[in-house]
Amino acid sequence: MKVQILSALNDPNIDAAQSSSQRQLAISISAIPGEFDQNLPLNLCLILDTSGSMYGEPMNIVIQAVEQLLDQLKPGDGVTPNVGDRISIVAFAGTAEVIIPNQIVQDIESIKAQLKDKLKAAGGTVIAEGLSLGITELMKGTKGAVSQAFLLTDGHGDEGLRIWKWQIGPSDDKRCLELAKKATKVNLTINTLGFGHDWNHDLLEDIADAGGGSLAYIEHPEQAVNQFGRLFRRIQSVGLTNAHLLLSLVPGVRLADLKPIAQVAPDTIELPFDVESSGSFVIRLGDLMREEERVVLANIYLGQLPEGKHVIGHIQVRYDDPAEDKQGLLSPLIPIYAHVTKTYHPTINPQVQQAILVLAKYRQTQLAEAKLQQGDRAGAATMLQTAAKTALQIGDTSAATVLQTSATRLQAGQELTSAERKKTRIVSKTVLRE
Repeated sequence: MKVQILSALNDPNIDAAQSSSQRQLAISISAIPGEFDQNLPLNLCLILDTSGSMYGEPMNIVIQAVEQLLDQLKPGDGVTPNVGDRISIVAFAGTAEVIIPNQIVQDIESIKAQLKDKLKAAGGTVIAEGLSLGITELMKGTKGAVSQAFLLTDGHGDEGLRIWKWQIGPSDDKRCLELAKKATKVNLTINTLGFGHDWNHDLLEDIADAGGGSLAYIEHPEQAVNQFGRLFRRIQSVGLTNAHLLLSLVPGVRLADLKPIAQVAPDTIELPFDVESSGSFVIRLGDLMREEERVVLANIYLGQLPEGKHVIGHIQVRYDDPAEDKQGLLSPLIPIYAHVTKTYHPTINPQVQQAILVLAKYRQTQLAEAKLQQGDRAGAATMLQTAAKTALQIGDTSAATVLQTSATRLQAGQELTSAERKKTRIVSKTVLRE
């Protein structure tokens, strides 16, 4: 398995007369399979909310979704040890417990029977306890596998006891974010699924972003099977893990000061980065898929340069190949070029322009939410309309419909329902799938 890296500026031509020029650098990264490469073994943990609000049909539907997922796992052959997909299941309500300890899948029907017997809905919601146990279970089977968790909840975590402005006891939300960040340090990925209308979309999005995973919305119980299947197909396509993008810029070229790096595919996420002693930027990408490109957009500024073709930076990817049991592999170092001309003529790259608009849709929706929180309903409606127009420009008609509907409701003096707020958030960062 190898890494494919492609890069392009939104406009590779630079005006030699300009003292400063802004450009957007799009970098596409994906795993390229060899002739005989096979799917990597999976190490999957399902972290499931069993609070009282999940009683009845929601719990039954979740069990059905888990059963269909189990049927897709590759069992061990019973002869070769440590070969086959691994599964673990954790349930959480007021407390958390391991329902199925981390194990290679052998007897799927036995696992299903245990699931039905032990997965009962009752009690409160302490998400962090479930996440902590899930990470512990995942750590038992990481060698040579793709290690990911599905965290499903229909509620909010316990905020602990707050007296005036003092927090007494742990905040569940804070612990969840700390755990998600720690998970990425040991090459684990956390995906989140919000079930119903009452879950905390800020928290689940933050966990997924920090954990390098994806956020899914299960508006109606019958959508659970499809959403589980969609996420499962995504992790089945992982070819390489623990990937980091290494970006170095030559003197006179710098990153923008505010939010300079974002991922725009497969989901839109503002990406944090570290700076090495050499001045290079390190951006964690996590797992690389074979069927979906990971596209990163960097906002850069170039100082005045003499006429000619110039290398303005280099990109490289550091990654692990579980199939070969190799860590810290490096792709070839790829130069980034700009063409400086005295007679400037723009040459706009349509693919990069598309990526810029994807990020614009996300940020415009974020601004709308901020205005709504400030009580500026008119301002929020205007920004949502702008985001809807941006969505239409990139051909995302589903997002345009959701965003415009929310804008129209605000203009009519109505409040957005919980479902509308969640759909608005989801379509801002990905394509809404029913």
